[in-house]
Amino acid sequence: MYLFNPENDLALAHFTANYTPPASANRMTEELAILPIWYAGMDRRTFGRNNKEAVVIAEGELNHSFLASIKKILPLHASLIPFSDIALYPHLKIVPWGWNPTLRKKLVSYGANEEVLPSPEELICLRHYSSRKHAVEILSELKTEEAGVCGESHFFTDTEELYNWLESSPGNKVLKMPLSGSGKGLIWILGGITDKQCDWCRRVVREQGGVVAEPVLSKVQDFAMEFYLHEGKADFAGYSLFRTAASGAYTGNELLSDARIEEKLGKFASIELLHRLRYSIEEKLSHRFPLYTGYAGVDMMVCETSCGYRIQPCVEINMRMNMGLVARFFHERYMHPGGEGKFVVDYFKKPESALSFNEKMQRESPLKVENGKILSGYLSLTPVTKTTSYVAYVNVF
Repeated sequence: MYLFNPENDLALAHFTANYTPPASANRMTEELAILPIWYAGMDRRTFGRNNKEAVVIAEGELNHSFLASIKKILPLHASLIPFSDIALYPHLKIVPWGWNPTLRKKLVSYGANEEVLPSPEELICLRHYSSRKHAVEILSELKTEEAGVCGESHFFTDTEELYNWLESSPGNKVLKMPLSGSGKGLIWILGGITDKQCDWCRRVVREQGGVVAEPVLSKVQDFAMEFYLHEGKADFAGYSLFRTAASGAYTGNELLSDARIEEKLGKFASIELLHRLRYSIEEKLSHRFPLYTGYAGVDMMVCETSCGYRIQPCVEINMRMNMGLVARFFHERYMHPGGEGKFVVDYFKKPESALSFNEKMQRESPLKVENGKILSGYLSLTPVTKTTSYVAYVNVF
C-alpha cells in the first residue's frame, strides 16, 4: 500500500505523534494523493521488475473517475482506498513517501498492523539518519578524495563560533536547520547577520542541536544521484536532473535517460568523476546508514568557480522517496527510451487557474501514445478540478 505524505520532513523535524502540518501541506497531500500510482510496484531491488497491482491510500475524495480516464496509459491495476480501510489489508507492506511518528500514530489509529510499521526506536534512528549533519561530513570526506569537487559546509553547535565564521568568511552565506522540509528551514545571510537571524540560530541550536552553515555558490545546475539501501547495502538507482526556485524549493525534473543526463553533465565534469563519486557515495551510505532500508537521494550541484566548473557532490541527503525518483520511474515505465520531456509539480493560486491551464495544455499538446509508451504531449498525473491548486504533470517533446 502506497501513500503520499509530502509533509514528512516537517513532521520528522518536529518529531511528535501529534504534529499538525500547515494547511498548504495538507492541501498538497490531498490533491496529489494519487501520485503513487505512477511509481507503485517499481522494485529497485530487482531493478526494473514491475508488480502489476498496487493499493494507494488516499485522503479526501477518492477520484476513481481520474483512474478510469488514464486506464489506457496505466498498465497496472491500481486500487484507491481511504484510511478507514487500512485494517482490511493487515499483511500488505505500507510504503509512504517517508516515515515519521505522526504518520505511525495515524495508521495505528485506523487499525494498521503494527508489525508492518517501524517501531518508535526505528523512527528515532531515522531522524538521526535524516540530519543534514551527515551531508556536511560526507562532503568533507569527498573533498579529501577528489580534486574536481567544490563546496564548504560546517555544522556549528555553538552560536558564537557560528557568528565568528560568518564574520571571517567573505560573500553571502546560507544557514540551514539540520532537519526541515525540502527547500525550507533555510535563511540567507546577505552581508551581516541580523538580530532576527541571530534569534533563529539560537532557537535552532536549542531545538535541533546545531546549525549548518555554507557559503553561497554560483550554481549552474541541480542534479542528484538516487540510491536504494537495503540492510546496509546501497545500490545506485539512477540520476535526477531537477530544477529549484530561488528559495530552494523543488519545481520539476527533466525526463531523460541516465545516459542522456550523463551526457548533459559531461559538459561540466568528466564521466569518470561522476562514476567515482557514485561508487564512493555507495560505500559511504552503506557504512553510515547500516540500519536503513529505503531510498536516499543525494542532491548535488554543478557550480562555476574561479577554477572552472566544479561539482558540489553532497548538498543534501533525502532519506525518503523523492520527486527525482518519480521522474526516473516515469521515464522508465511510460516513455520510449530516447524520449525527453519535463515533470513538473506546480501551484496555482487563483481559483480555476489550474483547470484552465490543464484544458489549454490538452488542446495545445495532445497526448500521443504508441504501444503503451508516450511519444509526445501533455498529461496530468493527478486530478484537476475547479478547486485544484496543486498539479503534477508531464510534458513530453
